[in-house]
Amino acid sequence: MPDQGNRALVILGAGVMGTAIAVTAAGHGLPVVLVETDEDARKRAQGRMTQHFRHARLLGALPADREPAEVVVSAVPDAAAGAAVVIEAVTEQFDTKARALAQVAGLVSAGTRLVTNTSSIPVDELASTLPQPQDLVGVHFMNPTYLIDQVELVRGPHSSEAAVADVTALLRRMGRRPVVVRDSPGFVTSRLLHPMINDAVRLVDQGVATAEEVDTLMQGCLGHRTGPLRTADLIGLDNLADSLTVLFERFGDERCRPADLLLRKVRTGHLGRKTGQGFYDYKEALS
Repeated sequence: MPDQGNRALVILGAGVMGTAIAVTAAGHGLPVVLVETDEDARKRAQGRMTQHFRHARLLGALPADREPAEVVVSAVPDAAAGAAVVIEAVTEQFDTKARALAQVAGLVSAGTRLVTNTSSIPVDELASTLPQPQDLVGVHFMNPTYLIDQVELVRGPHSSEAAVADVTALLRRMGRRPVVVRDSPGFVTSRLLHPMINDAVRLVDQGVATAEEVDTLMQGCLGHRTGPLRTADLIGLDNLADSLTVLFERFGDERCRPADLLLRKVRTGHLGRKTGQGFYDYKEALS
């Protein structure tokens, strides 16, 4: 990877994923500029990062032998100019991601590596909107980023070998273990996991079992670490619905049509852990 010198890693979006990625990078000694244009999200960012750092330290997920690097929160996208790598971590919607990437592509020089943090949108579709499509690769960080060190690194049809190598090196500096996969809607993990979660939501909606019962059976009988519905709450029910919509539109598989109960929860603002309510209640944990 080219020497970054004092150039910070730039992350676009200060939501749950953006702040978690920032904490992961800073905790491994990489200075970060976190760009967020929404004022309310900027105000919440520091509290989120403090919570992430506390959780990560409690579980020994960050190196104990180094002080975290600085994270600067900026309202100005121009802060991306001069970055060696820019990670886009905005909402899981094509138009929103494409706008964010196109804006930053106009600020950075050719050869600056661009990363889209997506769970479902094909990298090639986003690359087609950029002047230097070879500089874009996909990275599907798992949530919480600082605890789950395995990541999908998605090589798009236009992604250069140099871009893949540089982003691989960055991920390893962040303590992540990348597995390179080819571009496809949903890649590997979302294409397997999200329809299964959707099926679990339908079982709850049909009254076959409660969320707790579904998760207990999946943990005890099939070895799922948390259960599909706790996982859904961690992903964010809005993000899950967006990802399923991408899969349904690309493949036409009815298992990927977002379940009615999932959509009802999204409409009522019960989005999972980040809002304090999803399939489970997290209000005490957030207080």
